[in-house]
Amino acid sequence: MRSPGFDEPDLNTSLCYRMSQNSNAADLIRSHLARVEQLRQQSHVAGWQSAVDEIKRLQAHRFQATYSDFLRHPRYAPATRFFLEELYGVRNFVERDAQFSRIAGALERLFPEAVAQLAVDLAETHALTEVLDQKLATHWLTLDVSLPPSTRYIMSWRLTDSRASRDRQLAVIQHMGLELERLTRMKSLRLGLRMMRNPARLAGLEALQHFLESGFDAFASLGDAKDFLGTIHERESHWIAAFFEQPLGACSQALNLELARGN
Repeated sequence: MRSPGFDEPDLNTSLCYRMSQNSNAADLIRSHLARVEQLRQQSHVAGWQSAVDEIKRLQAHRFQATYSDFLRHPRYAPATRFFLEELYGVRNFVERDAQFSRIAGALERLFPEAVAQLAVDLAETHALTEVLDQKLATHWLTLDVSLPPSTRYIMSWRLTDSRASRDRQLAVIQHMGLELERLTRMKSLRLGLRMMRNPARLAGLEALQHFLESGFDAFASLGDAKDFLGTIHERESHWIAAFFEQPLGACSQALNLELARGN
């Protein structure tokens, strides 16, 4: 159970709102990443980090099952792995977050505006994911541990009541994918990114450099991303609707079948 008196993350007052249009990329990135760091500290103080990790593992398992066909597809596999590993991976992103936060002020000076916006999309997606996972964990811990994990997860999802935030999360992913597709067509930008490898290493920004290059490489091999992103939107919209609206028993059975496909 969570620590008494500890406030749960509030989706309505966290980062699930549109900041002022006058805010620049650096301010947005720092604000999103500061929220992520605050949530990390809260989860350790409250003692629910293990629940967060369990939820992340279940979600990663579901993503891998849902996109198992993409992971086997020569054209789609790199972009799929990029999303699963760089955006929804179970691994710790502390180092990358610190690097993003440290260089946030320089992004707009060193890169075209579109690259800075890409970093904003990443930071917002990261913050939304952490807020939602933390909220799920608070409900997960209140439910009977004897429940099947799939049922416990769906019940936690419904108790979180975060439909707007889930839709926003999916919309930002779509925007990020379209921006990556567009940017990969700019050969000068791709060359410039390669030339930044040594400066990035010397500046201690390897994790940030890896993220940018991984995204560019993945979407360069993908080409036209519209079908890829359209399928993601279709499949995730289906699961969002099922988790909120489908009868619990039927939804739990469907999730178990999906997870089994990933084994």
